[in-house]
Amino acid sequence: MVGFELSPVLWKKVKPSLSAGRVQSVAVRLIVEREREIEAHNSTSSYKVVAQFNVKDNKGSNVLLKAELPTKYNTREEAQQFLEQCKGATFTIGNLETKPGKKSPSAPFTTSTLQQEASRKLGFGVAQTMVVAQKLYEAGKISYMRTDSVNLSDFALDASMQQIETSYGNKYHQRRIYKTKSANAQEAHEAIRPTYFENATTEGESNERRLYELIWKRAIASQMADAILERTIATINISTLPNNFIATGEVIKFDGFLKVYMESTDEDSEDEDTKGLLPPLSIGQVLDLNNITAAEKFSYPAARYTEASLVKKLEELGIGRPSTYAPTISTVQKRGYVIKEDKQGRERKINILTLQNDKIDASEKTEITGAEKSKMFPTDIGTVVTDFLVKHFDDVLDYSFTARVEDEFDEISRGEIKWQDMLREFYEPFHKDVLITEKEGERASGERILGVDAATGKTVLVRIGRFGPLVQLSPLTEEEKPLFAKLRPGQRLETITMEEAMDLFRLPRTIGKFEDEDMVVAIGRFGPYVRHNGAFYSLAKTDDPYTVEEERAIEIIKNKRQADIDKVIKVFAEDENTRILKGRWGPFIAHGDQNLRIPKGTEPSAITFAEILEIAKTAPPSKPRFGARSKAAADAKAKPFKKTAIKKAPAKKSAAKKKAL
Repeated sequence: MVGFELSPVLWKKVKPSLSAGRVQSVAVRLIVEREREIEAHNSTSSYKVVAQFNVKDNKGSNVLLKAELPTKYNTREEAQQFLEQCKGATFTIGNLETKPGKKSPSAPFTTSTLQQEASRKLGFGVAQTMVVAQKLYEAGKISYMRTDSVNLSDFALDASMQQIETSYGNKYHQRRIYKTKSANAQEAHEAIRPTYFENATTEGESNERRLYELIWKRAIASQMADAILERTIATINISTLPNNFIATGEVIKFDGFLKVYMESTDEDSEDEDTKGLLPPLSIGQVLDLNNITAAEKFSYPAARYTEASLVKKLEELGIGRPSTYAPTISTVQKRGYVIKEDKQGRERKINILTLQNDKIDASEKTEITGAEKSKMFPTDIGTVVTDFLVKHFDDVLDYSFTARVEDEFDEISRGEIKWQDMLREFYEPFHKDVLITEKEGERASGERILGVDAATGKTVLVRIGRFGPLVQLSPLTEEEKPLFAKLRPGQRLETITMEEAMDLFRLPRTIGKFEDEDMVVAIGRFGPYVRHNGAFYSLAKTDDPYTVEEERAIEIIKNKRQADIDKVIKVFAEDENTRILKGRWGPFIAHGDQNLRIPKGTEPSAITFAEILEIAKTAPPSKPRFGARSKAAADAKAKPFKKTAIKKAPAKKSAAKKKAL
């Protein structure tokens, strides 16, 4: 209902071929709001202080003990002052605290957790995960892959116990019964698990093997014992200051389920080292200081969504069902609302202060920040559509509404409310809003005025056009036509500057001559190209039309000409429009406006013109492409309209006749 009513409104008020939906539009809103949160973030710096001490280990060798100051300093001056006060200080172990701990395994996979973990561990997209899982299910290798349940059947529990005790021993097994946290979970199926636990691997394609092994490990680990840990916290006193350094260490006493599997998280970072065991320490022990560093650290905004973290967020908000996440994420990308791409990081200088041998040295270090991999970015059209829907249908786009609808569906399934009442309560006010918006709502284009061009006095603005986001130079008179320039990849309506916008009007630009003819670079409907002597040559994806030079343009022209020469297998003197060419799917005959297949077993270069005429006679008519009308349709349109009598519908049979029949 939501998509059926809202999509036509978007066609009229924003752009054709768009769509909306109760779940997909909310998913796009999450991504748009996260992007704006990132853009609004003001990065602040602070100084993190870390000390390194020389300590003897059990073998008598020197090892470095790292300890961190819990307090961070906001300015370089504060960090400098702290290091000055550490000169000549004595560092001693003030307290040692050992805490036992344990880690428990995660529940077996549901649809959403499988999608998340396959994304993190295997790099699979959500849709790809479901396709591979479907193949494994159809082959009888795993249980049904669309489920909210974390329960395993008694058969599966017994089979997993036997496999664990056989492979790892009795102490590694611990029977566990998991319960779904969501009250509205659909638990018609058990959790995703291997059909036969004795098969740790499987045959098939690489992706099928990798996903199967992930499912097997997760299911087996869920029935294994806890990992037993021991965590040690050492407090290091500073004789000249009330501050303390803290050193922590962690050791695994019993690996338990970690022998098979460890779950990933979205916050996992390569920078985080696994905490190791601390060297032997005792209270009152004096430590030999190696150095203390105060390194500048910058705050970061919330991370952009990956497919996995978006699924997790939708599940947390109670939006949609596990079976809908994959098609929803695919749809928002196909519609052009969201793109999944990598983003290059940028260099940034950080200040480092180091205290060593009672001397403080200042240095600079370069780090790469802002790099993104396979993250979800909103497009301009996605942002404009979201703003339009939030403005006119804020109740439908509200997160709590979408989640509440899911609850009402469950209440209907349990017979607690009537579906007619639920739909009537929603549809009547919703349909009224649709009619009002269609009639009175303004057209949405995301228009933003950047300023006035000093050279021409024309207003410069950005907006959504028929073929996407663009910059427009508005005319000063009614007779004059506006000038347009397409935004470059990575530029957005909300963030592009006046200088960047005006730079787009450098095209078309002449970059030199070749064979006494100008080479002009421009961007057309199908992308950037070089125009030379009336012919058009497409630029490669790696070529930037704003920076491509004369030598590269000549290379593109020559390569295209050579490709055209290599494409021709045979030319016929009888008809210059008849040739045998190399095509994408092999050789074919180009005869006038017909493309003809070459009979099997026939050598293309040996075909004669007479044979081509015979092939053309028996060839089926070509189908119209890209919306072109067929000849019959064109002829029908050319004929004058002929009025025909409209036959009246037959009179309804009387009740007596119906009974007789």
